[in-house]
Amino acid sequence: MNLLPFDELAFQAQTEELDQWRTRLDTRPLVRSWEGRLRRDLETEAVAASTSMVEEVRRILAGERPAGISAGDVDLVRGYRAAMEYVQRRADDPTFQWSPELIKAIQDHVLAGDYRKGAGRYGTGRWVVSSTTAEVIFTPPADEIVPGLVEAVCAQVNGWGAHPALQSAWIHIATAAVHPFKDGNGRTSRVLASLAMYRGGFRRPEFCSLEEWWGRHKRDYYASFSCLGPRWDESADVTPFVSAHVSAQLSQVRALDLRERVNRQVWVALEQIVAETGVPDRGANALWDAFNSRDVLPSFYRRLVDISEGTGTSDLKILASARLLRPVGRTKGRRYLAGPELFKAIGQATGVLVADPDRSSIAATLASRLVGAGEISNRVQLNNGAAVAMGIVNGVPVSGDSSKTSTSS
Repeated sequence: MNLLPFDELAFQAQTEELDQWRTRLDTRPLVRSWEGRLRRDLETEAVAASTSMVEEVRRILAGERPAGISAGDVDLVRGYRAAMEYVQRRADDPTFQWSPELIKAIQDHVLAGDYRKGAGRYGTGRWVVSSTTAEVIFTPPADEIVPGLVEAVCAQVNGWGAHPALQSAWIHIATAAVHPFKDGNGRTSRVLASLAMYRGGFRRPEFCSLEEWWGRHKRDYYASFSCLGPRWDESADVTPFVSAHVSAQLSQVRALDLRERVNRQVWVALEQIVAETGVPDRGANALWDAFNSRDVLPSFYRRLVDISEGTGTSDLKILASARLLRPVGRTKGRRYLAGPELFKAIGQATGVLVADPDRSSIAATLASRLVGAGEISNRVQLNNGAAVAMGIVNGVPVSGDSSKTSTSS
């Protein structure tokens, strides 16, 4: 490897573990309704981490326009989702090739086609500025050599037989280092990293994106780029970045395995609870959001499960009558929160028989059982297990890049 070299042989044990995880997760029996909700939630969290919005993203991806959210922010959310959907469509193309036009198309999607931000074309006057000190911390290659470097990056990946996780890490740092665009470099680099995993057969949501993981470990993410030095150097050894990237991939899949196992038990319990009220299985979506301390908005619930206004209103009223949900507000401003019977019902259905069960105690108890039964990786720390199992994000999601350019990236 000539451009941004790294030691491929140093990662054999980690890539073998990733392959083992893929086999294990691909053969795990699925609860179809839960699988769909898991994918939706992980997609939401990835987009939220990339765009600095959290709860609003759920509603935007369901087709709503939350109050107080600008059209530009809505485009940012939809653009990132469009970019991820685009790479999923391209991933299994038998004639697929990494190319500059592919990279520009992804960046165009990321920026929702905004011509003013340089969507779909190389930028000029590019530099990387610290978000805390406003100082230039990395000088990318000169504008005139960018097209050739992007060609070289693509040529290097095409036909490369390295493990997908290594390709993912390398295309991530190579694109970020070349920094070909005025805006969207970081998001584009991370989408390309996801594409490399898809291309290598890692299609499950646990492997799709590291956005949420980087969002909770921003300091590590920023530090991992230091191997590039202060300015572009095509001979820079990027082994430290590849190591951080592959380690993050493994840490995420281990943690999400615990989270998925815990949350799947909660989901099955919610479907049982809903059935007892006479509401179809779709009602579990409303209780799931309430369990996770989210407002259940009638309009969002209807869009989420694709039902009419009358049917949605009926579902939520029945769940509220069973005291599983608690209505707040009136008419158009009405929303629903967890009702006084929700956590008790989940506790009974899952066998978590503690006094006054809540989200934390249910998740912690279920996680402890999995650890005790040896059903999860012993590398996942139990003291963090409840937080991971509940999908709690510690800290502010990453704002889209490890740094900012002349605009934002």
